Amino acid sequence: MAKLIYALNQSLDGYVDHMEFAPDADLFRHFIEDVGASAGTIYGRNMYEVMRYWDEEHPGWDAPEREYAEVWRKQPKWVVSGSLKSVGPNAALVSDNLEATVRDLKSRLDGYIEVSGPRLANSLTQLGLIDEYRIYLHPVVLGKGAPYFAGPRPRLRLTATDRIGADVIRLTYVPA
Repeated sequence: MAKLIYALNQSLDGYVDHMEFAPDADLFRHFIEDVGASAGTIYGRNMYEVMRYWDEEHPGWDAPEREYAEVWRKQPKWVVSGSLKSVGPNAALVSDNLEATVRDLKSRLDGYIEVSGPRLANSLTQLGLIDEYRIYLHPVVLGKGAPYFAGPRPRLRLTATDRIGADVIRLTYVPA
């Protein structure tokens, strides 16, 4: 049975915004390995549209960027959206019955499935489906943006802290 893990980069003041800060080389390597090891990712529409960047080749990419694109393209993806009519390669559209779909994925797959998108994570939290929260805490203050937590959470318990790269701390929590 797979674990469902909500993992995103976050500023010190609690916001997620991929355009405001980027991973250093060590953290990027970590993400390449993480994506390659996961059973897949469940995306909200907005985050999926951001990540579609990796579906196309970009001539200015370095070797790690090409490697990330390769593992991302191979990874199964499930995109939760009521407005999209189609999704890209190696992706399936989830437009209804989110709970049943996620419960089925968790029961059929091994390892872990990542959740990407604060609103989606909030919905899955309300359904009691998220097993672990991973906050990649960056030393920046944004003052605005989408919050990592898009709504109230049940109490969480810290289970691990890891320094990744020069400046990022990964905080791992489970429901208490």
